[in-house]
Amino acid sequence: MPEPLSSRKETAVPDLPNSVEVVTGTHDVRLATHKGDGVFTAGGARIEVTHQGDALRLTAEAPPEGLSLIVLRWRVPTPADALVLGDAWERAYGDLQWRPLQPDRPLPWYALVSAGFDGPTTGWGVRTRAGAMCAWTVAHDEVTLWADLRSGALPVRPGRRVVDVATVVTARADSPFAAHRDLSSAMSPDPLLPAEPVVGCNNWYYAYGKGFGPNAVLRDARTVVEYADGHPVRPYCVIDDGWTEGGGSAPGGPWDRGLPGVFDDMADVAARIRETGARPGLWFRPLLSSVETPATRPGTILDGGHPLDPSTSAALDTVTADVSRFRSWGYELLKHDFSTYDVTGRFASGQPARLVDRDWTFADRSRTTAEILVDFYRAIARAADGALVIGCNTVGHLAAGLVHLQRVGDDTSGRDWRRTRRMGVNALAFRLAQHGRLFHVDADCVPCTPETPWSAHRQYLDLVARSGTALFVSVDPAARTAQADDDLSAAVRRALDGGEPGGIEPLDWQRTTVPRHWAAGDGPLLYDWSDGGSGWPYPV
Repeated sequence: MPEPLSSRKETAVPDLPNSVEVVTGTHDVRLATHKGDGVFTAGGARIEVTHQGDALRLTAEAPPEGLSLIVLRWRVPTPADALVLGDAWERAYGDLQWRPLQPDRPLPWYALVSAGFDGPTTGWGVRTRAGAMCAWTVAHDEVTLWADLRSGALPVRPGRRVVDVATVVTARADSPFAAHRDLSSAMSPDPLLPAEPVVGCNNWYYAYGKGFGPNAVLRDARTVVEYADGHPVRPYCVIDDGWTEGGGSAPGGPWDRGLPGVFDDMADVAARIRETGARPGLWFRPLLSSVETPATRPGTILDGGHPLDPSTSAALDTVTADVSRFRSWGYELLKHDFSTYDVTGRFASGQPARLVDRDWTFADRSRTTAEILVDFYRAIARAADGALVIGCNTVGHLAAGLVHLQRVGDDTSGRDWRRTRRMGVNALAFRLAQHGRLFHVDADCVPCTPETPWSAHRQYLDLVARSGTALFVSVDPAARTAQADDDLSAAVRRALDGGEPGGIEPLDWQRTTVPRHWAAGDGPLLYDWSDGGSGWPYPV
């Protein structure tokens, strides 16, 4: 039997699993028979588990009725006082946290197991761009991988094609944060990273998609350029939702024109942003259309629009045409949003065991949901043609290597500071180790608005700027004061420098969901997140 996690001295290549189970079609779980050499069979399915360097590669062949789930179990004893951390399917929703053993708790993409507070930590994960939606569970005597191969809500039917399901990796270090960093590196061998720090402005958290036009956009661009104060790394000015008809309610396409009478010439707006010294960026929702087309799911309505089916060539052609158009207009940063929601019909708050829980299917049943999403992200990356790509509401583990930046948490807020505390601080703390390893982390904007206490948001601003992650500010002109401008100027320049030399890390993250104590190169940092009260159990 393997040694307990707390006493292992180094990370080894993962052993073959002790057992494999499969769900073929919609049948019950079946225990697979080990035929030797890592080959397992059950119900007409053939599962092969082979060593590949320092990893373990999992492939599968499906019977005619299809394949839904593969379960790999390792008999590994876990310390009774262990603390366990997993990731989120897509964005985090203020819910990332270390917890005691919960054998039924699904842990998307990876599981970190720490031998008590600040103890030696072992991580189990799968490499980025897997062919299945992968989650882990950890019990006192077992670590289990659950590979969901369904295509939408139904079993995948790949025919004779061998599905590249996942590649399992492990990592171990003497501290939880170091183990998280090492595991992130092991899971992501080919990240797509920006050449320099990413800093800019975004108007969403004071405009919320309403009542702005090119003049307001250019004012924001001049403001962030003023804060940058001649820094050689140029900031971005991102136009968020509201530049098309129906702004403020996350509209769908077509994305071939701006709001009539306001954004009549999107190429001209991009050129004028560039004249201020900023770099132009643009938000869009690629997988929703306000009109039904051959690319949309027949008869399906979502948010008053028609979701596109990314398993079809018609949908990918539509999306790549949109991205190419934005590039021809001159936009250098593209933020694509809502795609997980538009594909699955849900946000993944609460970390459900299955991301797709509706009777939604794809036109192409031969590919898994994970494979379809990867192909969708790849289509955008290719069409972006050198532009910086931010994925928002994207499945980060599948998008890694195909986006430069990942929005790692749900929205912050220019109306309620408590939402920024819950979403922004939590996402930054618990996904900071992914920064520079899977992608550049974007914990979401720092708002500066009359409706929120600047005394609180200035601390979040300082934390994000020191972290070296992407910093976007959303500054309402009505909230600009000498103090706010001084704080924003210092933070923007620090972020453009790349943040705190040597980086920062959370210290009390195993004890809280919103860490207050952080380590930095020049000494400890302490933040007070209690403006508006230290807790709020209701939705924000």
